Amino acid sequence: MARAKHGTGTGRSRALIRERREAQRRRQTWTAIAVGAVVVVALALLFGLNVLRAANLPGERLSDLGNLHIDEGTRSPIAYNSTPPTSGPHYPSLAEWGVHDETLPDELVVHNLEDGGVGVWYNCPEGCPELVDQLAEVVGQYDEGVLMAPYPGMDTRIALTAWTRIDRFEAFDEERVADFIEAYLGTDHHERP
Repeated sequence: MARAKHGTGTGRSRALIRERREAQRRRQTWTAIAVGAVVVVALALLFGLNVLRAANLPGERLSDLGNLHIDEGTRSPIAYNSTPPTSGPHYPSLAEWGVHDETLPDELVVHNLEDGGVGVWYNCPEGCPELVDQLAEVVGQYDEGVLMAPYPGMDTRIALTAWTRIDRFEAFDEERVADFIEAYLGTDHHERP
């Protein structure tokens, strides 16, 4: 008889242990589900904020044409998708930052954009010294990362470029120029492994 009691007690202990383990597994499952839900919600919010941020950035977003390096002095093997270009094949060297009086090769300045630079362009066939001075004053506020040059053949008098971004307009707007520069200056676009 003592044996039966002992066996029954062991059976109850095992059942109790099984119940506790099952309860612990349920708690762990619900904890994992809750943590997973929090992570999914956090990622969704982060993605949503990035989408909203991108939608509020200045300029028009263009397709990325890649960052193929080509030999100095050669022309891009593909047509750029904007004038001036915002991405695509380019030389391995950079244009000097700052104000330029002469036009610069597209294949040179695209590398500047890839490295986080901003281009400020003007098109004035008849000359526009006042506009050039106004743009140069804004560009002069930056030691590096911004370059300015004439760009004949644009559809507008002024264009601002960064990697895959362009803003085109006719009349000088200091705040618009500064906002564009501040939005994109320093954002490196080299592909990461």
